[in-house]
This record gives sequence, C-alpha cells and structure tokens, in this order.
Amino acid sequence: MASSKREQLLDTALDLFAREGYHATGIDRILAESGVAKMTLYKHFKSKDELIVAALESRQRQIAEDLSEAQQGLGARERVLGVFDFVQTLTEGERFCGCLFINAAAEFHDRGHPIHRQAAAYKAVVREYFQRNLAALKVADAERLARQLQFLLEGAMTMAHIQGPASQGREAREAAEQLLAAAGV
Repeated sequence: MASSKREQLLDTALDLFAREGYHATGIDRILAESGVAKMTLYKHFKSKDELIVAALESRQRQIAEDLSEAQQGLGARERVLGVFDFVQTLTEGERFCGCLFINAAAEFHDRGHPIHRQAAAYKAVVREYFQRNLAALKVADAERLARQLQFLLEGAMTMAHIQGPASQGREAREAAEQLLAAAGV
C-alpha cells in the first residue's frame, strides 16, 4: 500500500509541476489533490526538493519504457528518427506543457542544485542514446552528430510549448534525416 501512495504522490506532483511549475506548486496542493496525508509524504520524501527529484526520476523511467516499447525491433537509424516521432506524439497531447526537465533546469538554474543536476543527467541520457545508435551506424563523429540531433529535439519540444502543438516533431525529424544523410547513413 505504501508504494501506491508514493506513486500517487509522484503522479500528482508531476501533473501539477507540468501545468503550474515547480515553485508555484506547494506541498499542500499536492497533498490535497493526491489525497495523501502529510505524514505519508514525509515518510517517503524528506523535502519538496527530494519529491521533485523523485518525480523527475519517475518521469525519466516512464519515458524510457514508452520509447523502448515504441521502438522494439527497429534498427539504429529508425531508433534515432523514431525519437522525433515520439516527441511529435508527446507534444500533440492536450496536457503537454513543455519538457519537465527543461522547466526544472530553468526554475532551478543553479547548476549545482540537485534538481538541476537531475534534469541535466536526463538530457545526458538522451544524448547518449543518440550517440550509441549513431556509433552502431558507424558515424564518423557520433558525439557531434548526437549533440546536433539533440538540439533539434530540444528545439522541437520548446517550440511546441511556446507555439502550441503543431508539426514540430515531424519537421525536426525531416532535419534529422538530412543530418543523417549528410553523415552517410
């Protein structure tokens, strides 16, 4: 039962953080919307910052699972391009309020803060995903191309947040296809 209460807190917190921001969302609001007692919250998390880090970790795991499921059986090139399809689907959702990790890094701008570090760690995982697949394709400078693809990905998510959902993921995919073609894959 404790695990379900923990998950309930994380799910509620993620939803509120996405819609209203990290600083604007208070513990009392999370408790009220989750229906979980304050004592239970502090049994699982010592502070709001610890809850935010755990929520980001939870979101990272969910994204990894969803992406893995969506990309089963695909080759390395298709996995790279499939990330843009994944982002297109993500940004088309009515509840899309921007990237939780970008928003976290913006609200906790001190690079040494644990929340900022968690956001940066996730972005490093994304870059490594691209780099690993590009290395499998024998791309000469996989590290550089991985960064360039990530710039496209981050830009698509940011513009979908700013402009509203449209074809940002698809257009970023088109640009990614051109970068891959220029790299000979």
